[in-house]
Amino acid sequence: MFALTTRGRPWPRALAAFVAALASVAATIVVSSTPASAATSPVVGVASGRCLTVAGNSTTPGARVTIYDCNGQASQTWTSTTAGELRVYSSPRCLDVVGQDTTPPATLQISTCTGAASQKWRINSDGSIVGVQSGMCLDVSGGRTTNNTPVQLWTCNGQSNQKWTTSTGSADTQPPTVPGNPRVSGLVCDSVTFAWSASTDNVGVAFYDVYHDGQLMKSVSGTTLSTTLTVVPGSTWGLYVNARDAAGNVSQASATVTITPPQCQSDTQAPTAPSQLTGSASGTTVTLRWTAATDNVGVRAYLVYRGGTLVGTVTGNPPATTFIDSGLSANTSYQYYVVARDAQSNVSSRSNTATVTTGGGCAGSVCGVTQIATETDLPWGLLTLPDGTILYSRRDVHDIIHLDPATGAKTNIGTVPNVDDTDGEGGLMGLAIAPTFASDHWLYMMHTTSTDNRIVRIKLENDRLTLSSEQILLTGILRNKYHNGGRLRFGPDGKLYASTGDAQNGDNAQNLNGLNGKVLRLNPDGTVPSDNPFGTYVWSYGHRNPQGLAFDSQGRLWEQEFGNSIMDETNLITKGGNYGWPACEGTTGTCGTAGYIAPKRTYPVAEGSCSGIAIVSDVIYIACERATRLYRVPISGSSLPSAQVFFNGTYGRLRTVEPAPDGGLWLTTSTQGDKDGIPNNGNEKIFHVTLGS
Repeated sequence: MFALTTRGRPWPRALAAFVAALASVAATIVVSSTPASAATSPVVGVASGRCLTVAGNSTTPGARVTIYDCNGQASQTWTSTTAGELRVYSSPRCLDVVGQDTTPPATLQISTCTGAASQKWRINSDGSIVGVQSGMCLDVSGGRTTNNTPVQLWTCNGQSNQKWTTSTGSADTQPPTVPGNPRVSGLVCDSVTFAWSASTDNVGVAFYDVYHDGQLMKSVSGTTLSTTLTVVPGSTWGLYVNARDAAGNVSQASATVTITPPQCQSDTQAPTAPSQLTGSASGTTVTLRWTAATDNVGVRAYLVYRGGTLVGTVTGNPPATTFIDSGLSANTSYQYYVVARDAQSNVSSRSNTATVTTGGGCAGSVCGVTQIATETDLPWGLLTLPDGTILYSRRDVHDIIHLDPATGAKTNIGTVPNVDDTDGEGGLMGLAIAPTFASDHWLYMMHTTSTDNRIVRIKLENDRLTLSSEQILLTGILRNKYHNGGRLRFGPDGKLYASTGDAQNGDNAQNLNGLNGKVLRLNPDGTVPSDNPFGTYVWSYGHRNPQGLAFDSQGRLWEQEFGNSIMDETNLITKGGNYGWPACEGTTGTCGTAGYIAPKRTYPVAEGSCSGIAIVSDVIYIACERATRLYRVPISGSSLPSAQVFFNGTYGRLRTVEPAPDGGLWLTTSTQGDKDGIPNNGNEKIFHVTLGS
């Protein structure tokens, strides 16, 4: 029987990603102009033990499909073709969807074989049979097991009435080659034509998936080599394309083409000045408020200045008219003003000046921010050693730095072998040490290679990596340009937890035989813990690109996850839990499906794109990149009812946040070079944040 799980989902998720086949995946859908027959076999329902049958043994197009006692008749004998069809009868009819319906429940019938998308099927190694057009699963209506029960298409849910046994099908585990020569033409304010050269595949390319910066834009057929995309004026995007075969194997991404569309019309009129700026202090935290500016097109940001220095950027459409400035000096007067900016960077005159005097001591949540280091590369993973000093990984340089936060002194402890970049978000990522580090000296890390993502450990002795001690604990985590996950965290149970992305193939997240789109749990020596829920490394699944892991005082694991274009989410991870991707993003999609676990809090992507999390005194701190902010989210029971925003634009994109030994936080930026593999092209900072009550 099968062990993989695949979820169907509504547009656009259905085209967002398909199953990435590992060695155990069996898939049958192949694009071919001349279908060739494969094996012929009955298709037997796991729950009922009855066979997929054409009702009444009819050969007439439009006849419905049911389950019935297996009897070996022609109406129960199905042939899988290399075109992805399921054919029945010697004068063949194809399994088809009435009206090409893509919403559940969709009725099934037999039809004259035409090669239509509604006649394409994918037989997965978990026993599900998925309609390529709809992404939904072959389902016995109502979960019934009696003769003549209709078979339909329904949202994939992993239940036994959606499982089938059959000897049809053939394995295809080879992904297409990388699409070549990506290029653009016809760039105007709101559209661009994106083209590429064809990939090759051992069977055939079925789809091309077009992305910008890790977000899916469009999927097109395998015969399409250019497409028109809708773009946003003035926004800088990196476009690339992946090839996907009908078995769900996904290529590595093409090279990136950077575009910045012009504005649709010239706008030289600046916004009016914000007015009625006021400020109030609570201890060493200042809260500013003002009346909105107006603009002939629209205000897109407010720039907040303290003493003539830019300290915050409030964005949105329209942006908020408040700002919190934290970690100031006690008993000190500060002068603020605000200006408004539109989409074409026209800037208003200044608001009035507000003078605010802080109190005698910190009375808020954030009491001080101190820069402890600068860095030319991306600090990705970061941890505190038992002596209070810091180790951090440099993602694109592939080495590890030992930093003394008291003095700012740095020591390069060595380069990790076999690390490769992905021209996106891969490289040297998460770091962790076990509670036993003082005696065993093992440093754990997750990194990309030329073929996969993996978890390794190397001894740290005499402030150097002892490379001869390297042990490779886990390999075969699929890589791609984006969606590599990468965070490591030891739990209070002494196990190592790792977050993995879906490798730009959403159905990987539902593949219980695969390692992608998961939270994994390992013994420190890399073996599978005996109490893991599926007898594998998988602890939870249905994740898109998780990059934040942290444990609270009760030993519960919290996770932070990037959404595609709608919602980011914070999840409370449970053993064996399914968090719904790709059918569900945040609370959108088919999130009400039985078995999906809802996030504890969501954030619009424009106000999120958050990477690392830390928990201090049962408060979650979330570092966000696109939103350029730090969220403070107190845990209340198993809920996250409220969130405060700090450093809104003050320090730019924030990547990693970790507990500091004094009860504060370490915080790193990710402002430059975070979407390529070029070493030392950044201008990053590492901070210590002093926390209050």
